[in-house]
Amino acid sequence: MFEQLKGKTVLVTGGAGFVGSHLARKLLENGARVIVLDNLSTGSESNIADLRVHKNFVFIKGDANILADIEGVFAKHKVDFVFHYAAKVGVLRTIEHPLDVMKDIDGVRNVLEMSRQHGVKKVVFSSSSEVYGDPVEFPEREDGHLNPKMPYAVVKLVGEKYLELYNQIYGLKTCSLRFFNIYGPRQDSSAYGFVVGIFIKQALAGEPLSVFGDGTQTRDFVYIDDNINASILALLSAETDGQVVNIGTGRPMTVLDLAESIIREVGSQGPEVKFLPMRSGGEIRHRFPDVGKMRKLLHYQPKYTIEKGLRETINWYKQLRKDK
Repeated sequence: MFEQLKGKTVLVTGGAGFVGSHLARKLLENGARVIVLDNLSTGSESNIADLRVHKNFVFIKGDANILADIEGVFAKHKVDFVFHYAAKVGVLRTIEHPLDVMKDIDGVRNVLEMSRQHGVKKVVFSSSSEVYGDPVEFPEREDGHLNPKMPYAVVKLVGEKYLELYNQIYGLKTCSLRFFNIYGPRQDSSAYGFVVGIFIKQALAGEPLSVFGDGTQTRDFVYIDDNINASILALLSAETDGQVVNIGTGRPMTVLDLAESIIREVGSQGPEVKFLPMRSGGEIRHRFPDVGKMRKLLHYQPKYTIEKGLRETINWYKQLRKDK
């Protein structure tokens, strides 16, 4: 599918995480040589265990926020492309450790400067829909109002600006992707994880699904395969150079609808939903991306319906429970 990747060396920072490990796998499938740099603070070696036997896969335990670690990668390897995905993730984790989150700005700078010095062809940065904060208009457009509410969101916006500057001043090809709610196999289902994984874990255990507030919050849920395909297209398209692009489906749904969809798919016999007080920390009520730019520049339309994506994800969690 991605012939331009064949024989190219791609660095994926944060490549042992949920999204990064799926990306690394897809890159290998398309003939790339993949280097994963991860400090394993939130990533897991189990996410990349099957990749370690691949002749074109290299794992380096290191921290993108430490310049010496990034310098070491570029000193040993001729890198063609970079996906900078290393970051502190999860709303609860980032609220509890704001200073650690702010250190991720160092990682952006390190990656960009090494990429500039070593002739990298393009850098793709995983930004977030959180940069929109409380939206003043829907759908959320890339050139619309930005109002980040959390340290994590501020760092992502600063990262976008650094990429923009390196593109404009140094001619380094860059692209920032604003990810909406990604879900799929291997996603963290702990208290520090994300809603789809948490709901599935609860449903499979016969527990009520914990919905904060009234459940009318909306999110745009993107299956991991769709996110990965769009991200690689963004890397390979000259039309995305210097751009910021939303990666979503354009079909938001309420959290309560998500919970009910998971209950139906699992066939849970327990109490269905437990409503809890809204969490502190400025949780955003609604997310609704404008995906027109994604369709125009990437010529891509997500393939997975929420039903199909949930089915794939639930089947993976079921198998995980059997294997334990």
